[in-house]
Amino acid sequence: MADIVCTATVGERPFEEEHGSFCIAVVTCGTFRYRARQGAAVMTPGALLLGNARTCFECGHDHSSGDRCLSFQFSPEMLEDVLANVPGAKQGEFHAPNLPSCPELAALLADAEVARREGDANELEEIALRLAGAAATMLTGTPGRPAKISQRDEKRIAEAIRLIEDRGDEHLSLSDLADQAATSPFHFLRSFRAIVGLTPYQFLLRARLHRAAVRLRISADSVSQIAFEAGFGDLSTFNRRFRKVMGQTPSRYRLSGRPAVELRRLSV
Repeated sequence: MADIVCTATVGERPFEEEHGSFCIAVVTCGTFRYRARQGAAVMTPGALLLGNARTCFECGHDHSSGDRCLSFQFSPEMLEDVLANVPGAKQGEFHAPNLPSCPELAALLADAEVARREGDANELEEIALRLAGAAATMLTGTPGRPAKISQRDEKRIAEAIRLIEDRGDEHLSLSDLADQAATSPFHFLRSFRAIVGLTPYQFLLRARLHRAAVRLRISADSVSQIAFEAGFGDLSTFNRRFRKVMGQTPSRYRLSGRPAVELRRLSV
């Protein structure tokens, strides 16, 4: 696993690189354009970049500067084993450049960032295999992408994502985001969903829940404080949405990440 922080600026010319092995990279912040043999895609937070071994690729920042990814590398033998155990998965290589953000991966991606922060190699290894299995499973039923998204629409969505990342704890309606992008709410909604894989509101909730999930694991702040500072107006709404996306309550999620020694101490 590599924690990759890119500082490239808008307009900086991309250069060709090569995937030394099979790669699944989790985009944790920022946006960029990824071009590989299997196609091109705008990468957004929560998306999975898919790379095939010994193939060339380019990453460009046409609309937004900088990004950060958690990149997991797989040997051909390891990936082949994962694909062989997923019914209907195409063998040999990834046939798509990416998988857009989706609610089903929210808890796994938060776990990946927590494991990165804590430097837990064993947990990261498990997360890498879970990611590979999830990616292979989702690729078996990946629908076709919308016909065409203009570069101007890509720029609008990249700017909207940066706005949500910077001000996600504030009230941001679809109309607010569309006004910032200088386009109609419907066109903005359609373009955003085509590029990101979520509606703007779903993405905003995912960003808030992701931030809250990480804080639950790495801080001692109260659940209510974390909820309010993440942008949720009341604790019951936060608890309900957190449980729906993460599969458990905030308190149980926090406890599930603590060492057994600490849990025994808390129970005494």
